[in-house]
Amino acid sequence: MTSTVATRVTEIVLPGAVEPDGLQVHVRDLENPGEGQVVLRMDATGVSFAEQQMRRGKYFDQPPFPFVPGYDVVGTVTATGPGVDPALTGRRVAAVTKTGAWASHLLITAADLVPVPDEVAADAAETVLVNGITAWQMLHRTAAVRPGGTIVVLGANGGVGSTLVQLARHAGITVIGTASARHHDRVRALGATPVDYRDPDLYDQLRALAPEGVDAVFDHVGGEGLPQSWRLLRRGGTLVNYGTAATKDDAGNSHLPVLKLFGRLMLWNALPNGKGAHFYNFWAGKRFRPDAFRARVREDLTQVLRLVADGVLTPQIAARIPLADAAAALALAESRTVLGKVVLVPGA
Repeated sequence: MTSTVATRVTEIVLPGAVEPDGLQVHVRDLENPGEGQVVLRMDATGVSFAEQQMRRGKYFDQPPFPFVPGYDVVGTVTATGPGVDPALTGRRVAAVTKTGAWASHLLITAADLVPVPDEVAADAAETVLVNGITAWQMLHRTAAVRPGGTIVVLGANGGVGSTLVQLARHAGITVIGTASARHHDRVRALGATPVDYRDPDLYDQLRALAPEGVDAVFDHVGGEGLPQSWRLLRRGGTLVNYGTAATKDDAGNSHLPVLKLFGRLMLWNALPNGKGAHFYNFWAGKRFRPDAFRARVREDLTQVLRLVADGVLTPQIAARIPLADAAAALALAESRTVLGKVVLVPGA
């Protein structure tokens, strides 16, 4: 059975490698949902580091310009296509989209939807969607840090970092987190020991706090600081890299920094020191094992959302900005002045 409604969609288009104010607002008619699809009314989406890279044309495997950005979304199903249970209509759900979520309405595959508990607000769910899955999987699946361990989180004031700190503390793990000095009180309130990332002796300070080495380092920066992160590990420790922020403004081929990174991680893994070096890829397994990928995302996000509902995990919302002001939201996220995630919401 199919439910269809005429829908006008407002969407934010990234036309090319532009500054944030180069984003465009388009309005068009949304086509009816196809087999296995639903129409989702956006209740909250957000600005992640991926969009910051995409606007520069620097995100690995991004689509060609022009396209609608938007890595994840929380919304309400307003119509269902053939092969979809019409009872989904009116349900609030979440999905990771990679692109396309900066829109008032969007078509999405029903199999990618994860229910959002009624007691969790849309903006709160959005804040821990891709950030929460990423943090959960890196901590519990990739690094598998045990209670009583010690970790270093670079960028502990960011969307992923602030979530990772809270998940680790809930699991009985000691956290050292880097952030600018203005965010130290907030990082400390999350349960981490803060260190100023601008300090020229940053890694000396980190080593002083954990002289025997740490069980894991979570590094989204990459670049020339990555060997320093590697040297913080104790024997048996794990380095998890999940980004290349240090090279986001570099000119040239966007694949080159990632390929260099992979080569470096492979070399470290070959060394006989018992340490592990990993690049976290959210989309691993999506192409060849889509059902297993969806099951893993559903399982991990459900656990994260339950922690939010239970008050264990507090989403760090930096700002709520109307969709039409996405340019201002992107500029704010790139300013590195906020703690948490910048969330886009429907207009008034």
